[in-house]
Amino acid sequence: MRIAFLVAPEGVEQVELTEPWQAAVNAGHEPVLVSTDAGEIQAFDHLDKADTFTVDEVVGETSAASFGALVLPGGVANPDFLRTDEKAVAFAREFFDRGLPVAAICHAAWTLVEADVLRGRTLTSWPSVRTDIVNAGGTWVDAEVEVCEGGPNTLVTSRRPDDLKAFCATFVRVFSEAGA
Repeated sequence: MRIAFLVAPEGVEQVELTEPWQAAVNAGHEPVLVSTDAGEIQAFDHLDKADTFTVDEVVGETSAASFGALVLPGGVANPDFLRTDEKAVAFAREFFDRGLPVAAICHAAWTLVEADVLRGRTLTSWPSVRTDIVNAGGTWVDAEVEVCEGGPNTLVTSRRPDDLKAFCATFVRVFSEAGA
């Protein structure tokens, strides 16, 4: 399955990109780095610059129709940028409209808040995003990983990098079960 990894040109938490990416590869999937600009993205290790990664496809030039699922890595700046980009928000929303599974970790729920896809959904995130989720109509829980099937698609969420092992195992299983 082709899995879109949507990130901003800078600010993604590197470990929240690379560990899920490797989990997807290990499960036989094809991860695809999607961003708002062509070229490279700059990842971060918290507030310090980390590695750069080459963008495979650009939002606005690709569609959820060419993917089986979406992963939204976190980092504070990454989803904050994405939620201000109309094409990125529309791209994320399209996965919900098509009933395709989505996985989001840490602050990544901000993009989903902006996409207005959290009403009636139960999810987790970095604790500071809780109020935004509740204000967007979602129910926030403090859990290592949360799987919500109470909507048009399956949504897998986790709180932080410490949850990556559970996050990766869960989204790989959910994506595989979705048969996408």
